[in-house]
Amino acid sequence: MEPAEHPYESVQRELRGTAFARIRYERITESTNDDAAALLGDSAFAGLSIVAEEQTKGAGRKGRSWIATPGSSLLVTTLAPGPMPASSVWIVPFGVAICVRRALRANEIRSELHWPNDLLAQGKKIAGILCVSRVIGERAWVAAGVGINVHRPPGADEAISPPPAFCDDLNPAITRAALLRDLLLNYDVWHQALATPQRIARVWERMAGLPKRYHILKDGDTEPIDVTAMALANGGGLVVQHDDGRRETIALADARALR
Repeated sequence: MEPAEHPYESVQRELRGTAFARIRYERITESTNDDAAALLGDSAFAGLSIVAEEQTKGAGRKGRSWIATPGSSLLVTTLAPGPMPASSVWIVPFGVAICVRRALRANEIRSELHWPNDLLAQGKKIAGILCVSRVIGERAWVAAGVGINVHRPPGADEAISPPPAFCDDLNPAITRAALLRDLLLNYDVWHQALATPQRIARVWERMAGLPKRYHILKDGDTEPIDVTAMALANGGGLVVQHDDGRRETIALADARALR
């Protein structure tokens, strides 16, 4: 594994001249997302990435815990370089997912996008995304939190259910520094496209391989349903088609896609 002392200074140098050249390293913090949320709206921190060796209160979607043995994952939250229309905030996790997938691919990791905010490798979760925002009127400031499983710690399959994937299962030479560099380089290429949410949505659909079968459990139901995901809806919901041909839009807040 990489050394814990200032491991990303070389990445800052490589990113000099981009909108994402500043990296703050924390050996331990409660949550990089919480740290970033406190800075949203302050232009002095635009484009800053906060990277932690360990999170004590890392969280995923709907308040689920993000479990990561210290040193095993890339845990990073990046503040967008500037505000965006509040009506477009929903597209950010999908744009981030595109960048994560491209960064993984640059490091010889093949992954697939899994609605709404995960990436899978060989059918197992390898990365998750959780964004935070501050909205004032029609403008929003956004930060994107990303967790990527990089180095497999002992006992990971027993500690986490369902068992996750780790990058070094597929590329033993991978480093968190290389992943972070490639992720931030992709942010620099893609962040202006967030102004055109439908473009991002169409790219996400193509990368996700839609139409595609999904196993979805709606909130309040005890049995999941099998449907064909057709497209992203405005707002981030998933347009699905039932086997009888009926279509509906499943909202982000109302269900989860099982693996």
